[in-house]
Amino acid sequence: MAVNEALYQAVASGKKKQVQQIVTEAVERGDEVLPLLDESMIPAMQEVGDKFSRGDAFIPEMLIAARAMQAGVDIIEPLLVNSGHKPVARVCIGTVKGDLHDIGKNLVIIMMKSAGFEVIDLGTDCEVEKYRDAVINQGAKVVLASALLSTTMTYMKTLVDGMKDLPDVPIVLGGAPLTQEYVDEIGAHGYGRDASDAVRIVKDLLAKTA
Repeated sequence: MAVNEALYQAVASGKKKQVQQIVTEAVERGDEVLPLLDESMIPAMQEVGDKFSRGDAFIPEMLIAARAMQAGVDIIEPLLVNSGHKPVARVCIGTVKGDLHDIGKNLVIIMMKSAGFEVIDLGTDCEVEKYRDAVINQGAKVVLASALLSTTMTYMKTLVDGMKDLPDVPIVLGGAPLTQEYVDEIGAHGYGRDASDAVRIVKDLLAKTA
């Protein structure tokens, strides 16, 4: 049972305005905001992610829930920053060079933020230098990259090769045309089949390097 069952259900069912109202009222009452996130909103989004992984929910449902989740996060995030709350880790994500599709990337961003990560959104059509800058100059501890097309996923090998001098930074790849075999073949550290899976992979990789 979630701490705030109404908030849990509002996120899970994608009711954006209801999420905003519940969170705003909680803030105005002086409730602690971290439990709202950790014990109601994140579990709700994880439930949606699990349903998606099982094939019981589809991209439209994920997007609607993600937008509702983000509406609540937008209210809570500044309060957490001001209270000195530290994210789990900072990661970066972008679709690789030549690929302009960002729905999958945006879902991963929502799921990563929901799990307590700070996310640097590199956007679409990203060359190696963008990922390197996020690591070297912005402190990203994990690189996530996605591709929707088989013609653009080949750039992922270029990305992996271009990051070899940063061996302590795991690279996690995802996207429709990818397979675990391809990810292993080009030397990346993880393969996320979907947004929910990507969160699990990143957590596992960070735990190993801790």
